Amino acid sequence: MQLNKRQLLIGSAALAMAGHVGGARAASAISYWHHFTSQSEMASLLKIIGLFQAANTDVAVTQENIPNSEYMAKVSSAVLAGGRPDTAMVIAERFADLTAMEGLIDLTDRVNGWAGKTNFPDNRWTGLSSNGAIYAVPAFAFVDWMYYRTDYFEEAGLAGPPKTFDEFLEACRKLTDPSKGRFAFGMRAGAGGFKYVIDVMEAFGSPIVKDGQPAIDRAAAIEAVTFYSDLFLKEKVVPPSAPNDSYRQIMEAFRTGQTAMLWHHTGSLNEISGAMKQGEQFSTAPMPAGPKAHIARVAYAGNGIMKEDNIEAAWQWVSFWGQTDAAVALLEGTGYFPASAAALQDQRITGNPIYGAAVKTLDFGRLPNNFIGAAGWSENVVNPAFQSVLTGQSTPEQAVDRMTQGLEAALR
Repeated sequence: MQLNKRQLLIGSAALAMAGHVGGARAASAISYWHHFTSQSEMASLLKIIGLFQAANTDVAVTQENIPNSEYMAKVSSAVLAGGRPDTAMVIAERFADLTAMEGLIDLTDRVNGWAGKTNFPDNRWTGLSSNGAIYAVPAFAFVDWMYYRTDYFEEAGLAGPPKTFDEFLEACRKLTDPSKGRFAFGMRAGAGGFKYVIDVMEAFGSPIVKDGQPAIDRAAAIEAVTFYSDLFLKEKVVPPSAPNDSYRQIMEAFRTGQTAMLWHHTGSLNEISGAMKQGEQFSTAPMPAGPKAHIARVAYAGNGIMKEDNIEAAWQWVSFWGQTDAAVALLEGTGYFPASAAALQDQRITGNPIYGAAVKTLDFGRLPNNFIGAAGWSENVVNPAFQSVLTGQSTPEQAVDRMTQGLEAALR
């Protein structure tokens, strides 16, 4: 949920006050830039700052929230013109740009000497490292999973969530009932829908990029696009609005009972839990596996240091996010999953079955595709190409050819 301007100002003021707990006792003051904007994100950040201040009374944290769409522009300007923050949020998709502009301090020695490093498996560092150097400490992850209506599944005589695409299709057929205005699956084919098109292509055995070169397997990709588009065109198990449905539309459809299954990630758990009862009306499951691969994304985000000033205090702050209490506070407030393996053993996670699907996904989940031009290709080529299939303007073959040509152009 996005906050209005007045709410953001109030939230920022409260966070600033929290960031200065200890007042005159604080020996160091550090700044933290981030792109948390929702009410739950800001409330969780407030809690983490409070926990940090209680344990580090000699350090005061001043936060500044920057809208996601403006984040890189502001960071780039700060690097070029001066005025860098002490610390900043780092996501894998922006890591290459941040390091290319020399915006992050190399933390390798500090990380290697940090007792907390053992709590983070090697894959947590992959998207935050370059050429053997570590530039940020993992903080949380977006873990893909599936939401499903347990009550609808019981009503349809289905024993549990589908584990494969074949089972998924069979469940879709049983769960769809146009007379009740009910569809099995909330397909996101509007803004952001490219993600699932790419995932399905990989699940059918088509890579996207290999060794920096285009690697789409045409036959496998066509099979994937045909399967996915047929959910709308042939099977009619998704809402008629699917070609234009983005996050808000698929979320509302699931929350209001129009759809029985939804693919998203852990970050939407709180919103859905606010509308339905966990375990009684809905539950979670790992994404179903395709015929060639089991695809689900695990996108790690972390915090880095952008300047040497007050580096000791800055390190205290970015490494604090690796502690279990901070990780669980963020999870409980937002649904963003801990990157720390130690946090995953906490009773607050192991004792709640709703989190089980995410824990399982961490074992096989893949990092998002991250190559030069990935964002532009995904949004400007994959998305409209798939939409054109749904609207009858293109065939799956034509859509895949368009994606391949666009990928070749993006990687030149």
